[in-house]
Amino acid sequence: MSTLPPCPQCQSSYTYEDGSQCVCPECGHEWSASEAASALSSTADEVRVIRDAVGNVLADGDTVTVVKDLKIKGSSLVVKVGTKVKNIRLTDGDHDIDCKIDGIGAMGLKSEFVKKV
Repeated sequence: MSTLPPCPQCQSSYTYEDGSQCVCPECGHEWSASEAASALSSTADEVRVIRDAVGNVLADGDTVTVVKDLKIKGSSLVVKVGTKVKNIRLTDGDHDIDCKIDGIGAMGLKSEFVKKV
C-alpha cells in the first residue's frame, strides 16, 4: 500500500513518485515530495471538533436531545422536540451523528439540531 498522500487538487489516491516529484495520473498535477510530507503531517494534526446547537463539544457515547421537530425524508414520521438520543456516534460527512432513536430506528442527525444533556 502506498504511503503517498492523495492529490491536493482532485483527492485521487492513485498518486506515484517520479524522481523527486509526486504525480497524479488522473488530473496530471505534480508537486514536490517535501510538500507531500508536510501535507501528511499537517492533516494528521488537524482534529475535527463537532459542537451542538448551543456550542458544547460532542463526543462518542454522549446523550443529546433534539431541539427542533425533524421530518424524516420518505416517511410520515417526525422526530419531536425533546426526544432523547442516547449513545451517539460521531461521523464525517453531511450528517455528523449516527444514532438509533426508539420507535424510528437508525438514522443520521446534524449536530446543529441537537443539544448535549
